[in-house]
This record gives sequence, C-alpha cells and structure tokens, in this order.
Amino acid sequence: MLDADFFRRWMTAAAASVDREAERLTALDSPIGDADHGSNMQRGFRAVTAVLEREAPDTPGAVLQLAGRQLISTVGGASGPLYGTLLRRAGKALGDAAEVTEEQLADALRAGVDAVMALGGATPGDKTMVDALVPAVDALGTSFEAASAAAEKGAVATTPLQARKGRASYLGERSIGHQDPGATSSALLIAALVEAAGE
Repeated sequence: MLDADFFRRWMTAAAASVDREAERLTALDSPIGDADHGSNMQRGFRAVTAVLEREAPDTPGAVLQLAGRQLISTVGGASGPLYGTLLRRAGKALGDAAEVTEEQLADALRAGVDAVMALGGATPGDKTMVDALVPAVDALGTSFEAASAAAEKGAVATTPLQARKGRASYLGERSIGHQDPGATSSALLIAALVEAAGE
C-alpha cells in the first residue's frame, strides 16, 4: 500500500530529477520551444518540495492536489496548467484514503492523463507529454519499472514525429528530429516512482 509518505517521496524524487536534468530539458526545448522548459520545471518542482515540507498533507490525494496547485501557480507557459491538471485530477481521483494500492494510483493517473488530453487537445502521436504518459499509465499495472521504461520509450519515440500541438507545432516539419521536452520531463516524473518505491 502507498501512503502520503510515498507520495511525498515521489514528488521529492521528481524534483531532484528535474534539477539534475534541467539543462537537458532546456536544450531539448531550444529548437522547438521557448528554451525555458528546464528552468520552468525546476522552479515549479522546487516550489512543490518547499510547500510539501511546510504543509505536510497526510493523504496521497492531498499530496498530489497540493503539488498540482503549486505547479499551476509557479510554472510558466503551458507546462504549469498541464502538469498541475495531471496531479490535481489524479489526487482528486484518490479521494481521502490514507493509503492506496498501485492499481488505484494507475487509475488515478489515467484520470489525470485524460484531463491533460482534454485540456491540451493532444492525443498520442502529437509529439507532447501525452506520448510518454499514455504508455506509462498502460504499463503501471505491471510495475513502476515497466511504466518508467514505457514512458522513456514514448519520449524517445517523439523524435521523428511532427508536432501537432503546442508551440512546436508552429514549426511544422522543422519540429521533426527533436525529442519533445514535455514528454521527456513526463518520463522523469514516472521514473521518480521507481525511486520513491526504492525499487
């Protein structure tokens, strides 16, 4: 069973990973975006770890909802609302339970991903964070490692795609050949589950 501590560890591990990879995320964003994805995500997740330490929510759902609200208020561009929606919707789906199963987490994240797709209008193949998140959620029923591997594979698979959503879509064919930064940061978020579980 996964408790609030696990979810706090997940957000802390995600923040540390974003910190380590911020320069790479920005480098990926340079040719097809505003060259600020790394710094935006870094600022957002640092704010998340700070607020979780300060407020220490005591249920998994409350941890995710607080993290989501923090990302919406601190991350610039489209990433804040999208990541915030992902976590808030997942947190809402978990309700007030003190502990949840991995299966419930998978269902909650699926609800979060559905909300992201509704908000951004993206579907798999559009070269967005959805390309990492959808396969990750599909694989979550197997294990966190399988979800992490699926997210990473999904992120890498965005490289040959032409962007159909977001800022990168303005570039048309010039967006081909670049790995999507949002899919890459989404893969970091999913990989942090493995770290949080100590697997």
